[in-house]
Amino acid sequence: MKTAEEYKESLRRMRPNIYKFGELIKDVTTHPATRRTIEGHAKIFEASQQKEYEAILTTKSIFTGKKISRYLSVIKTADDMIMNVKMKRLMFQLTGTCTGGRCVGFNALNAMWSTTYDIDRESRTNYHERLRNWLKKAQEEDITVAGALTDPKGDRTKTPSQQEDPDLYLHVVEEREDGIIVRGAKVMIAGVAAANEIFIMPGSRYKEEDRDYAISFVIPRDINGLTIIETRHPSDLREYEDGFDIPVEYGGITQAYLLFNDVFIPKERIFMYREYKYTSEAVLNFVAPYRSAIGGCVAGQGDVMIGASILMTRANGLNEKIFREKIIRMIINNETTFGMGVAAAALGRMHPSGVWIPNMLLSNVNKVHVGTLPYDTKRITQDIAGGIGETGCLPSYKDLMNPEYGELLLKYLKANSSGETRAKIARFIEWLTIGAGVPGCMHGGGSPDGAKLLVSANTDLEGYIELAKKLIDIKEDIVVEKKKG
Repeated sequence: MKTAEEYKESLRRMRPNIYKFGELIKDVTTHPATRRTIEGHAKIFEASQQKEYEAILTTKSIFTGKKISRYLSVIKTADDMIMNVKMKRLMFQLTGTCTGGRCVGFNALNAMWSTTYDIDRESRTNYHERLRNWLKKAQEEDITVAGALTDPKGDRTKTPSQQEDPDLYLHVVEEREDGIIVRGAKVMIAGVAAANEIFIMPGSRYKEEDRDYAISFVIPRDINGLTIIETRHPSDLREYEDGFDIPVEYGGITQAYLLFNDVFIPKERIFMYREYKYTSEAVLNFVAPYRSAIGGCVAGQGDVMIGASILMTRANGLNEKIFREKIIRMIINNETTFGMGVAAAALGRMHPSGVWIPNMLLSNVNKVHVGTLPYDTKRITQDIAGGIGETGCLPSYKDLMNPEYGELLLKYLKANSSGETRAKIARFIEWLTIGAGVPGCMHGGGSPDGAKLLVSANTDLEGYIELAKKLIDIKEDIVVEKKKG
């Protein structure tokens, strides 16, 4: 397994193809726009070497029996899936931010593990063997793999093949004996700068007329023809600031647009090609583990927010007991999403391919909670912190360190702690609640409304009605006619 430095060196060797603010980023490990997300992902490699975290961050390869990163494993049991939830919570605790350049790819490879198995069984293709071969090599090289599902989509009322511009969904433009050529884009993709490779999946269910869009494959992040544009975050200017104005070493997760300009994909790296009937299965098998484990993500950051809130309380000279009810509410928020994720894992099912798929209903209930509870935790954090952590009323690090007036500023920031300590805590809370530390709780991994549709689809309302009828001995069918118009 790689060390953190070996991981960073693997990124330095890659072809520069990432831009931000019109500038080509020549080294993602040192550029201010990407350096901190690389450090966050490097923390995974560092922590994996430590005994206290080894059981959560590593497991055994199904191919060799050797120790590998859990992010490159097949989820075989409920316990494996619970470890995934724990792993995501742990990484937020260690970094304060998202390490999405690994977790999305992890979910993608597991979703396609079962999907390729089903395609091969029914269509006599060899996608599953290709995936096995790729994964074995990925484990040997201990690479980072980002995942990409979301297409630009264009007019949301039209299918991919109905769009005026066919490139608004990633699609095949040419088939060759040794592979395919694709064109289009994947957008708002997490952690690409931190990845060695990118696992591409269909973003939604497709029909027969959309078969050219039903594709899945994996590519090196620096493949020829791929241009990557890092998105602008509301707190982007902070990336270039000094000292504790950037409160943690690891910064926030980066997002990117992936522009495919006739990119060649070798046959051995293709895991779906025009099998449109399986796109729904692929997406649903991605959704289940992702929405189960994301409860661990937001719980991990919630843990950090609780700690920061109490620190600010003490720095202000107050006893945190006066905020007991609010702190308990934060704890309940965290354990609700974490517990729902564990429950979804425990009540899942084994697919014939050997991969464990979490309970679809509970995973999506969890996603709805993830779209609301973390924001409540952020609000309470700001409430406890007071204006210094929420209103933007804290001078910059450069001003606080200014030789002419910095000491006076620090003097007037002093309370039950030094002015510098109080400023650090305030900036951290600002970063966690309204800055780059905010993860994609609302729409990361899909929208809450989409999750609610799956909650409805996976709930047997008629079964509940029958339970009630039996208990009160009703044999009459009560039918309500649909109104016309």
